[in-house]
Amino acid sequence: MARIARRANGSVKLAVVGADNVIAPMINYTEQVRRLMSDIVSRVPRLSFLDMNRVLVFARSGRADREGPYATCHCVCLPPSDPGYYFWRDQTTGALTRRSEWFVTKSPVVRVGTAQIDYMVSFTLPRFCDQRRISARKRARYRGHPEWMAKLDTIIHELYHIDPHQPGIRRIERADGTPSTKCHSPAFFQDVVEMVTQYLTSSPDPEMLEFLRYDFAGLTARYGGVVATTFKGASYPRRYMEVLRPQPAAPDLECPVEPLDLPRSASHFTEEDLVVRRFRTATSRDLPKGKVRAA
Repeated sequence: MARIARRANGSVKLAVVGADNVIAPMINYTEQVRRLMSDIVSRVPRLSFLDMNRVLVFARSGRADREGPYATCHCVCLPPSDPGYYFWRDQTTGALTRRSEWFVTKSPVVRVGTAQIDYMVSFTLPRFCDQRRISARKRARYRGHPEWMAKLDTIIHELYHIDPHQPGIRRIERADGTPSTKCHSPAFFQDVVEMVTQYLTSSPDPEMLEFLRYDFAGLTARYGGVVATTFKGASYPRRYMEVLRPQPAAPDLECPVEPLDLPRSASHFTEEDLVVRRFRTATSRDLPKGKVRAA
């Protein structure tokens, strides 16, 4: 039998009820990150528009020796897209030969308790903790500082992706003011550095940053294990396609219509879709609900 008790600093106690009543402390990484994010938005004016009650922090598996992102910002508040369809044309004449059914792309509804979630930030564990491939650009930005500063940079970087003016990811502009298709710009990276500096000079509680100082092995040694909130299985909320019913009338598109064979995607998520998972160097495993209860 096991019990989990959350501490104020985001770590948890896993009390294994049984032989010798052994108690092994573990750190809840996503709770620590969320706590740090809340402190950041309270101290950095450029991020003060964020309502952390509408931001969900969760973990995904990602080995440190594999390529991939350390963290990702996900928007789940975009309105449905305009109706569209796929089509095929004759290479010689350009005539429409066939098309798909009309469809729209939607955002799933994500609610945790009474809170409507608009954005999610995912962290890959243990890859985020181990950040072995710190870019030369990031090393130059924080020359003379400890390497864990790269993790703080990543956390603020993901928060900065949230657009303060409209639903979606922050728009990036070119030097001439026109929209860019890129997610980053030199100004974006420089803004993040300035916010990191602003946060650190605001005299935050050192305990707030303590967990960033350790790699995954160090966290495991210090806390006895690493757990995090994540979604059941390998899925998590993301935009999905839905065939329009009924189909719009389109007399100017007279050609064969191919039915769309879309994968089944969940459209609603709640706290029932969240689990606490223990992460290890190469694997992760859900903590059984039957054996874990809040203290």
